[in-house]
Amino acid sequence: MSITYNLAQIDEAVEFILKHTKSKILLFYGEMGAGKTTLIKSLAEALNSKDKVSSPTFSLVNEYHTPQENIYHFDFYRLEDENEALDIGIEEYLNSNNWIFIEWPQNISSFLENEFQKIDISITDEKTRVLKLC
Repeated sequence: MSITYNLAQIDEAVEFILKHTKSKILLFYGEMGAGKTTLIKSLAEALNSKDKVSSPTFSLVNEYHTPQENIYHFDFYRLEDENEALDIGIEEYLNSNNWIFIEWPQNISSFLENEFQKIDISITDEKTRVLKLC
């Protein structure tokens, strides 16, 4: 299942994800510059978070709040050893029943045993992306 979108249509992509996801654990795959963080920012807004969303590249995790629950946003791009994810309590986060958004999940693949939704973002051209739910 996929959708093609540009930045002006990002709300449609978010609606597509929220309508069709099978899990609150979303794994974002895509090359650098594909728009993973931009999409996550729009997802957090759609879930009614008023927090400023930014990439947690150096902190590994950012926490955002909604009226109903928390959103945990991970970026494992700079992870050198997947056991570093244990140091921040990845297992507790994954079992928390909150929204979990993970960029670069391939760097912690052995910890992803829970049900999750894989989201693959590919670049068609400078402005257009294809988002596929796997």
